[in-house]
Amino acid sequence: MCRSLLLGLALAGSVHAQTAAPAASQPRGQTLTVVLEGVAHERGTVRVGLYATPSSFRKEMHALSVHEAPAAPGIVKVVFEAVPPGRYAVMAYHDEDGDGKLNLRFGMFPAEGYGLSNNPRVMGPPAFEDSAFDVAADRPAQINVVMKY
Repeated sequence: MCRSLLLGLALAGSVHAQTAAPAASQPRGQTLTVVLEGVAHERGTVRVGLYATPSSFRKEMHALSVHEAPAAPGIVKVVFEAVPPGRYAVMAYHDEDGDGKLNLRFGMFPAEGYGLSNNPRVMGPPAFEDSAFDVAADRPAQINVVMKY
């Protein structure tokens, strides 16, 4: 009886492992390509934050993910992998001095180049909903962000 129980448990575990393995190998999200247009020069890096909630938007330490790439004049592409389907917003900035933050004049006006998904016109702090876009479950996504200096 004990032997049959152990054999049954072993077989159940192997069946579970066989059925669970293919699901684990499937991708868990989509690729999101962010194309930054109008990067002014090659000094420093560009930093791109991906945000999933209005409360985290523009707060880099609360971003879903942050990517950094070398700056280059013109276009810079940044790719986020395995992004789950959902609603997101992006904020990018040209970290010209390499200090890891968007420098501000008078504590509120960007002193370095920046850009937002959907390229909204902003008067005051940008809102998540103005920059929000959807990542679908069935296809990769790409957004273009125009950098403003």
